[in-house]
Amino acid sequence: MSTSEPREVEHGTTVSAPADDVYRLIADVTNWPRIFPPTIYVDHLERSGDEELIRIWATANGEAKNWTSRRVLDPEKLRITFRQQVSAPPVASMGGTWIVEPLDERTARVRLLHDYTAVDDDPAGLAWIEEAVDRNSRTELAALKTNVELAAASGELTFSFEDTIAIDGSAKDAYDFVNEADRWAERLPHVATVRLTEDTPGLQTLEMDTRAKDGSTHTTQSYRVCLKDRKIAYKQTTLPALMSLHTGYWTFRDTDNGALASSQHTVVLRPENIRRILGPGAGVAEAREYVRTALSTNSRATLGHARDYAEARH
Repeated sequence: MSTSEPREVEHGTTVSAPADDVYRLIADVTNWPRIFPPTIYVDHLERSGDEELIRIWATANGEAKNWTSRRVLDPEKLRITFRQQVSAPPVASMGGTWIVEPLDERTARVRLLHDYTAVDDDPAGLAWIEEAVDRNSRTELAALKTNVELAAASGELTFSFEDTIAIDGSAKDAYDFVNEADRWAERLPHVATVRLTEDTPGLQTLEMDTRAKDGSTHTTQSYRVCLKDRKIAYKQTTLPALMSLHTGYWTFRDTDNGALASSQHTVVLRPENIRRILGPGAGVAEAREYVRTALSTNSRATLGHARDYAEARH
């Protein structure tokens, strides 16, 4: 608990995009893992009119945390107020407001307000929160500016795709295979080594070395949010040179004839590296195909082994 008055802070940035476009990007939380580096995944728990209850998984000062927040959207005033319902220590309470102010037809000012208290008003806790709020706010606003302006400049750089397979078995068994990534080195030929930690149930840090076709290995690290038996969402934090973002999710559902398992990817390309990696004649189209083929090959291999595992258990 906290007995003191909340501390209040404000951060802001100017974005070269129409205010309505900026507001819509912030209002739709499915965009957040794409536009805000600390955000791993957001799930809707309740929705009614302009109010919603969401659960957020994000990093703060290098630690993965999750909490639930209630938001009230005001599209006419371009404002979104939020209040954490269940906070993660050392936070006792946290709330604030997004305010988007049009400066002209193509430019907007974004203000991000926070108020917070610490558990037992602990000075060390307050210092931790202050640092986390300042770092995350600056990071989020810088990313918002970059990604809104990038989206306005070129939609070609961002793309999504999905692979799905049918399984003569249960969705739960396929989910278990993907969830138990600590066993992938023994189960998946393209995975050399795995380091998996899960200090909070359902919130994993996955680091692994995977083998390419030429025999080389590369290391990737991701945060994963595991939603029991139905979905595993992830955000990759170490990225190859062609990508500035890679998020995705695995989904599993039972059908009348067995189950379906899917792997979805969302990618943002780094155009400045395309020619260096793929050659002087390569462009965005070639980079999209290259990245899609590489990611799809690995995810389809994993889906295939998950299918074999589920069908063997069935």
